[in-house]
Amino acid sequence: MSDNQFSSKDFILGTFIGATVGALTALLLAPKTGKELRGDINTGANQVKKKAYDWKEVAQEKGADWKDKAYTTGSDLKKKAMDSTSQMTKTAAEKTKDLTQSVQSKLQEKRKKEDEALEAAEEVAEAMEDVAEELDNNNQ
Repeated sequence: MSDNQFSSKDFILGTFIGATVGALTALLLAPKTGKELRGDINTGANQVKKKAYDWKEVAQEKGADWKDKAYTTGSDLKKKAMDSTSQMTKTAAEKTKDLTQSVQSKLQEKRKKEDEALEAAEEVAEAMEDVAEELDNNNQ
């Protein structure tokens, strides 16, 4: 943390210390008898104690609120992440299925063309054999 930035905790602690020192200084410098001074110090100490208790209560309430908010936000983020993951998985499965079907279709087309080419080659071979036989018969 840089030198010119303070957290809320630092501010509250500084306020508490400053208030305590200021109250004690005012009590000690006031022209009063010892009995009055002790009474004022006791009153001031009780006021500081009450403020500290109030601040503790506020801090506990805010802490509980922040805990609840963090839990709620965490739960919401977890649910969104799970929903997104589920959707992405579903989309990936669909794309994989489509791609598999496309590849299978193209493979079947290729096999069909290969079969047609093989049949054509066999027909050409038979025709050549027929021509060769005919030529042999004509030459004899």
